[in-house]
Amino acid sequence: MTQSQGSQTNCLLGYPDDARLLIINADDFGRSHACNAGILRSLTEGVVSSTTLMVPCPWALHAMQMLREHPEISFGIHLTVISDVPLYRWGSLTSREKVPSLIDEAGFFYRYERIPEFLAHAKLSELEVEFRAQIEAVLATSLKPTHLDWHCLYNGGRADIFEMTVKLAKEYGLAVRVFDLSTGEALQRQGLPTNEHNVLDSYKLDIVGKSAWYARALRELPIGLSEWAVHPALGTPEMQAIEPESWQARPTDVDFLISQEAREIIEQEGIVLLSYKPLQKVWQERCSSTT
Repeated sequence: MTQSQGSQTNCLLGYPDDARLLIINADDFGRSHACNAGILRSLTEGVVSSTTLMVPCPWALHAMQMLREHPEISFGIHLTVISDVPLYRWGSLTSREKVPSLIDEAGFFYRYERIPEFLAHAKLSELEVEFRAQIEAVLATSLKPTHLDWHCLYNGGRADIFEMTVKLAKEYGLAVRVFDLSTGEALQRQGLPTNEHNVLDSYKLDIVGKSAWYARALRELPIGLSEWAVHPALGTPEMQAIEPESWQARPTDVDFLISQEAREIIEQEGIVLLSYKPLQKVWQERCSSTT
């Protein structure tokens, strides 16, 4: 990234050109009790600055109750149309008859390994109906989300899904997570702040030596706005049953995110932790001025 590119979002958000900004967003709030407990701890005791809610999941009501009890927590909506583990499934908020292209033979959202098949035939109109249902379900509780992102789908998985999501964000006064630099630059040219580096997905990190990797990544954080999509959860029997082969990825996230080391490095490096609230504010201002 050049200096001019690096300073674009900093400028839009009112920070110096050389500021290093970081959103640490805990994905999957509402997915399970273990996720809810681990995310809340990472938000209240650690360095996590934002979370995103999976509205169709079994523990979403519990997560929304936590958000009501902690109004200081900044959260977005983790638009969910993929059910990613074999024996723990969820489906649409919308009746299945209205969104048949989103539902598999068993009556649930498609599994992770079938994402290419899902993207090949999911109808944009049905996706918009379901995305709206998930947004409206949160707004109906009087909670105030800050942004939209997607569960298991980078930039929505298709260009038309991404564009439709941006349209919804503008309509509802929300920001959007952007996973890669080139897509972000297109929005920045509209005066809309986005993260300026590829989003870090903590599930792609090796659990061995993860804390050391995080520490190094903080020290090497580039100028501009970065985002880490982390996945904290407690390593309870529930989590081990849901993800028997990958559950350790989540408590190892918690370990670093609540550590004194994480706080100290952020302070030493002068990193500015942000939620999506300042981005949302600019998105609202820009989008209201163009309508």
